[in-house]
Amino acid sequence: MPTFLQQLHVDWPAASERAATEALRSLALAELSPARDGEALPPGVLGTVCLKEVMQERGRAGGYDPNLDKCLVTEDLLCALAELQEAVRHGPGDGPPGLAEAADADAGGCMVVHVVSCEEEFQQQKLDLLWWKLDEQAPLTQKHLVCGPVKAAGAPGALTAPEYYEPPGSLFSTLRLRHAQVCKASARKRGRELARDPAWTEVVRVLSVATIKFEMLSTAPQSQLLLALAGGSISTKGTKSGTFVMYNCARLATLFEGYKHSTEQGRYPTFPPVSSLNFSLLQDEGEWLLLFNGVLPFPDVLSQTAALACAAPGLHATARTETMCKFLVQLSMDFSSYYNRIHILGVSTQQRGGCLQGCKGSKGRDQQAPSLLQEPRPHLFGQMFARLQLLRAVREVLHAGLAMLGLPPLNHI
Repeated sequence: MPTFLQQLHVDWPAASERAATEALRSLALAELSPARDGEALPPGVLGTVCLKEVMQERGRAGGYDPNLDKCLVTEDLLCALAELQEAVRHGPGDGPPGLAEAADADAGGCMVVHVVSCEEEFQQQKLDLLWWKLDEQAPLTQKHLVCGPVKAAGAPGALTAPEYYEPPGSLFSTLRLRHAQVCKASARKRGRELARDPAWTEVVRVLSVATIKFEMLSTAPQSQLLLALAGGSISTKGTKSGTFVMYNCARLATLFEGYKHSTEQGRYPTFPPVSSLNFSLLQDEGEWLLLFNGVLPFPDVLSQTAALACAAPGLHATARTETMCKFLVQLSMDFSSYYNRIHILGVSTQQRGGCLQGCKGSKGRDQQAPSLLQEPRPHLFGQMFARLQLLRAVREVLHAGLAMLGLPPLNHI
């Protein structure tokens, strides 16, 4: 598996046995067209295969380029086909949402979606046709999710995936760069000694991967992605980054940990049944924003983002990865604004001498911390429980959205 896929925790089965490649090689050699007299094949090319027949049979109706005719067969191409065979053989049984309704899915419900750059789509179409020609078990339906070019600010040309992680001649890969930026932000916020604590290693790694995933997925797949690979910094207060979403997940975790700790000390009663809560006590505008812009529409956002548009006939599929990223960022902004204005645990902002929730003490500690809370006021417990239940739903939405992006929530930052 390529290193950059391992770093992003993407499962991609490599051909487990050379026999698969050898079988394809034998089939390809049987289909090769002999070279013309005096014509030398390019280095590494085994020969050419005519795709015209399979193009007329399957490709034309599927929207493939009508100019596809011949394909230069190389060892690398056969290895790529062997990996595709392994991916189909060992792939999950359940397809993506919408697959069952696809008009051109085969009887087994198997569909292969190739994520391919716009520059390489023509070559991928050749690979599709070659797979059909050499393998009778190849899925009848193949779709292309075409992605726009990835470019680095100030760098000529587009980046390949390996270059994105290990730019030639560069001291830092993008992952290393983002990791260094997160470490710098941690040192600035928490102190250099804490930033070097081994316990923070996993937190920093998750934040670095989150930054990169939001960086890539916040742009519509078909659009050009422009990366800033030099300079700049990362902040948990930057409202367009993955670290901002992770930071607010950690704030929620701290809030509920504070409530749990205070309950164990007898400061608050145990949480009552949800059916007994009085949600009419939620009257702040921020609470309505969290409910109607975050919690209630989340199932629709999830289905829109998760579903590949495969049902339409033709070659191309579409995805909306940017929808989930933008949703999570907006929800985090709404929660952060609410959290900074409204005290959740026990007292209201008006009863705290004007010190708003989220303001920092002399040591930079969050005023939600249990050690800094004023005495609880029993007559406000009903409002506190209603708010906690709302924020439980917000936390579940954030966790589910992050899980879809392959990111674990953090309990502290």
